[in-house]
Amino acid sequence: MPREICPTCQRPLKVCYCSALVHIPNRIKVLIIQHPLEQKHPFNTGRMAHLCLENSELIVAERLSDEELAQLLKPRSALLYPSLSWLPGVEQMEPGTPQAEGLEQLVVIDATWRKSKKMLHLHPALQQLPRVSFEGELSSNYQIRHSSLPNSLSTLESIVMAMQELEPEHNFQTLLQPFEKMISLQVASKI
Repeated sequence: MPREICPTCQRPLKVCYCSALVHIPNRIKVLIIQHPLEQKHPFNTGRMAHLCLENSELIVAERLSDEELAQLLKPRSALLYPSLSWLPGVEQMEPGTPQAEGLEQLVVIDATWRKSKKMLHLHPALQQLPRVSFEGELSSNYQIRHSSLPNSLSTLESIVMAMQELEPEHNFQTLLQPFEKMISLQVASKI
């Protein structure tokens, strides 16, 4: 007999985190472009962010046509992605600057590192966007899923950090509540 699945978080009912979901009004739209394999992953934090942010959109696709991408991107968009040597040098979006205050949309790729690099290669328009990235030591609490790269954060943790800097008038830290609940339920279910 198949397990019952929550229609909202799409997790088995015994590890459903929906009671911890929060709703945060955000001025800057968060556009999450999610790899199709990530959509089916049980620890899908991109979906979690979409469920909590009032001004967000979740698109599941590895590749979008230039026309589709042009329709999705707002005139003043930035990409949340690390500054890596193979990416073109673009403007770094600094919090508190007029550019950051005029930002309309934060584009987030929700995928493994390998898949996210492929998605960026497939979308040169995303590579050209101003970039939001973080410097220094980063610490993830994602105990149930690990990255192949050091100093990595989950999609949700990255969104929290970026939005907290870009819209400091809101408390985006509360987005971590369903994340923490998902982790604790998963750890408890293994005991």
